[in-house]
Amino acid sequence: MLLDYNIFDVAPYINWDYFYYAWGMHNQPEAEKEKLRYEAEETLQSLQGHYCTHALFQLFAANSEGDDIVIGEHRLPLLRQQRPDSDFHCLADFVRPQSSGVADKIGIFATSVDMGLETDFEYDSYQKMLVQLLADRLAEATAERMHEAVRKQYWGYAPDEQLTMQELHVEAFQGIRPAVGYPSLPDTSLNFVIDELIGLRQVGIRLTESGAMKPHASVSGLMLAHPKACYFSVGKIGEDQLADYARRRGLPVAVVRKFLSSNL
Repeated sequence: MLLDYNIFDVAPYINWDYFYYAWGMHNQPEAEKEKLRYEAEETLQSLQGHYCTHALFQLFAANSEGDDIVIGEHRLPLLRQQRPDSDFHCLADFVRPQSSGVADKIGIFATSVDMGLETDFEYDSYQKMLVQLLADRLAEATAERMHEAVRKQYWGYAPDEQLTMQELHVEAFQGIRPAVGYPSLPDTSLNFVIDELIGLRQVGIRLTESGAMKPHASVSGLMLAHPKACYFSVGKIGEDQLADYARRRGLPVAVVRKFLSSNL
């Protein structure tokens, strides 16, 4: 499913706390934050009608097998917490195991913005930085709006959900939306598997050699509906899991070591 949004469609879903943090204003007085937000909202108004954001998602029959999520002929290898003080979570834990004989369902998604939001403001360094930070927030806001529509309509496992924007931002909904590159999915090269599954070029996303996305203001990941699904940080892993993960990825350990350097 491909969804296109204008700026005003997704602007109400922006989490401004992250915007202030990215700007280095999170510890500043409220008056300073309000001044910055006023300027940002004026910029959003100027972008309306000229730029759009885009969401792409697909729902798949899936099961877990060990620490992998199996989607037809594809496997999505995942990492498990190893620290003695952790809960030993893995995202595969929130998908019905293949041994159950019953298919589960997961969502795969990506959101992005028109590339012009990253290339059309080179003439003014301040405006370029402001628009780039807004583009990042718009990509995340697009994911928020899309996920809400998936829960209530397309997947429909929460059709009666009625949450305020504040409740959406603290993820009071059922299920989770872990993004690639974040603590529970730290390996950005998983974007290559996601690309095989949903075709990221449909929303204008190109991948670098490491799996990083262009435009930078892009988000990709999974949608899981399990009522006990939670966010967590994989944290540090040992050489044993590194070798096992490389085997499941079908890649040399030396290559995977580069992808997971911050987790070793």
